[in-house]
Order: sequence, then structure tokens, then C-alpha cells
Amino acid sequence: METSQRDPQLWRMAKDRAKFKSHLFTYITVNALLWTIWLLTGRPATPLPWPVWSTVFWGIGVAIQGFSTYGSMGRAQLSEREYERLVRERANRV
Repeated sequence: METSQRDPQLWRMAKDRAKFKSHLFTYITVNALLWTIWLLTGRPATPLPWPVWSTVFWGIGVAIQGFSTYGSMGRAQLSEREYERLVRERANRV
């Protein structure tokens, strides 16, 4: 499909979702590797394992990205319904 035939909003949403999926895959892979390294290196007796920091703080970033990518669907649908309602109201007044 040529770029000129694409719906710009749908294309942006598709790119955002692809970026999120790639970021999520990287997050899971890297954190699995970090936890594996921690498990194989003798787990020092500290209150918190060191991979917890990357898992938690990077996970917050991934969660925010996921919410902004997939959470906006609800807002877009609400906006579309509100717009359609306003169009119907205007048509009924005329």
C-alpha cells in the first residue's frame, strides 16, 4: 500500500503500537537476562536483588508507554461518539 493511500491517524497508531511491542520485547528480554545473571552469580545476601531496580523503573516507563499507546483508544472512541452526537444535535436544530 502506498503511503499516500494510508489514513494518517491509523498509520500513526500502527507505528506507535509497533514501537511499544518492540520496547516491551526488549524490556522482557533484557530483564530476563539480568535476573538470570543475578541467579547464576551467587545471589549476594542483600535486602533487594540488584535487577529489581531496572525491572521496576524501566517497567514504569513501559507501562506509561503502553497506557499512552493503547489507553488512547478509549479517548478516541469517546471523542468520536461526542462528535457524532454534536453533529446529530446540529442537524436536528436546522
